[in-house]
Amino acid sequence: MGLAFETNERDEPRLGLIVLQSDETIENEFCRMIPSEATLHVSRVPSADEVTPETLAEMEHHISASARLLPLPARFDAVGYGCTSGTSVIGIERIGDLVRSGTTTRSVTEPVSALIAACGELGVSRLAFLSPYVGSVSSRMRAVLAENGIDTPLFGSFETSEEALVARITPASILEAAVSLMDDPAAEAIFISCTNLRTLDIIEEIEDRTGRPALSSNQVLAWHLCRLAGMEIRKKEFGKLLSDNS
Repeated sequence: MGLAFETNERDEPRLGLIVLQSDETIENEFCRMIPSEATLHVSRVPSADEVTPETLAEMEHHISASARLLPLPARFDAVGYGCTSGTSVIGIERIGDLVRSGTTTRSVTEPVSALIAACGELGVSRLAFLSPYVGSVSSRMRAVLAENGIDTPLFGSFETSEEALVARITPASILEAAVSLMDDPAAEAIFISCTNLRTLDIIEEIEDRTGRPALSSNQVLAWHLCRLAGMEIRKKEFGKLLSDNS
């Protein structure tokens, strides 16, 4: 027997996220930050096991197809591309064009634009920069920040190119590295780069121990996505950026 039903347009804020195939961290951290009134849809993009400028650039050929795997009837408020270093290689504007070619969204962002916006929100222009990656990857990211008025006078790296290893670096190791970098007062805040690093549970402790804001790729991307969609994240345990916005 056929049963009657009604339909309506879903009116909750819709967020999209394109995650690297190799990323084991971002979805869990996003689910802990995104407000309950929002719906989050996730797609994945092919990515290499080794992180180099060349493998990051290769993702450009797959981003549109990954965006097309998001629900086709949906009209998104904002879609994010979840790769900090990949954005610095492919380019902010190009990422936006590729995502929009595959789905319908009012806004597109990624961790680089999100970080720039977060620094503006906090009045920060000098960052300590902590990266998991080899110098050729990190140097491009620092150059993009410099082009946007953000200096990185302090820099430290775990110097790996193996993505699976990045996801297994302990939060305790990241915490101690971040605090060590911030021993130097030259930076106004610290940025921990890479969506695959487990940072969410140590942001507050970094801030407590250094007295300065701590930012991470997943934290700034979630914050910016929600802001672009007209929402605010209020999570006191995840740092000054999320607890102070209004």
